[in-house]
Amino acid sequence: MKKKLRINGHSHLLPYPHEIPAFMKEKEIFWVDEERKFMLQKNWKRPVTDSSFFLDEKLEWMERYDIDHAVVLNLSQLYGNGLRVEEMKKALRFQNDFNAKVQRDHPSKFTCGFVVHPGFVRGALWEIERCVEELGMQLLCLPTHYMDSIGTWRCIFDEENEPIFEMASKYNLAVEIHPYDGEKFILLENTSWRFHLIWMLAQCADAYHFLTLNGYPDKYPNMRVCFAHGGQLAQINLGRRIQGFDGRPDLFEDKTHPRKSVGHKNIFFDTLVHDTGSLKLLVENQKPKQIIAGLDDPYPLGEMDSAQQSSYPGKILDLAVEREILTLEQRDDIWEDNVIQWLCGDDQAAKDKLVKRILG
Repeated sequence: MKKKLRINGHSHLLPYPHEIPAFMKEKEIFWVDEERKFMLQKNWKRPVTDSSFFLDEKLEWMERYDIDHAVVLNLSQLYGNGLRVEEMKKALRFQNDFNAKVQRDHPSKFTCGFVVHPGFVRGALWEIERCVEELGMQLLCLPTHYMDSIGTWRCIFDEENEPIFEMASKYNLAVEIHPYDGEKFILLENTSWRFHLIWMLAQCADAYHFLTLNGYPDKYPNMRVCFAHGGQLAQINLGRRIQGFDGRPDLFEDKTHPRKSVGHKNIFFDTLVHDTGSLKLLVENQKPKQIIAGLDDPYPLGEMDSAQQSSYPGKILDLAVEREILTLEQRDDIWEDNVIQWLCGDDQAAKDKLVKRILG
């Protein structure tokens, strides 16, 4: 029997300091200090908490934990919100070219995503075309919320962005929805890590709300959307949304019922929910087929090797088997088949090509 692959569907990678173009630091858009201790932006810095933020160390870390392949998302700091248009284009292009190079240089180890700014739809479409046609990338990374060209914050599944989803469906793309920048539009003081611990999950739930209300999983049948962090609040929130839809139909004219999207084959969630109670709710709501392994490494909220939390990559899935939330077969599918299904959809040739690439 062939060994099941272990594919991490939610990973991040920092460029080494020398790989970041000078303009990024000059304009204070994003950089990493020479000692690799901090990632920085204007008026912001965050410690580099694990050496596996960087490529060589990441490869060692994957080897140590028997992870065959990782899906690398864009860095949340590079969604480009609030930047001047020309700076934003250059910053996003740098991120996409960096990710494309990682995938090209290490095809058996990485599938990398590319990012566009939905506030400028025409430019976003050109960049999708470039990343797919020229760089061979198949994963579009989008924020849950973004700032439009007149400075208003909007949800990604706004009807203005339908051309982006149309193109994603045309190209059979996987799409990752990831929260960030909450402190820029939620008027609360940024204290006790509240935007990462609470509001990010609410941002995912908000994006899921509009994806499903607008009926996009059926309208764009070749686009498969995965929500970061298990779309955690979207799971506990389902009953309230259903009751709201049924109780106030006047507020939902021409919208799709929330029930229609539950367990939909084009909506996926990663496993990064931190406890088996939450994972059980995800399994019961959405069914195991719609769940992919996601570690969010190497961030401290990721599933990392930690003595303090007696944790290791993949622990939640092992615990779920132990507690009979998942069967062994379902756990293995979450590591392999489901991730491949999200990335490739029903395109068997694309699936075969991906597996061949991973196996080298």
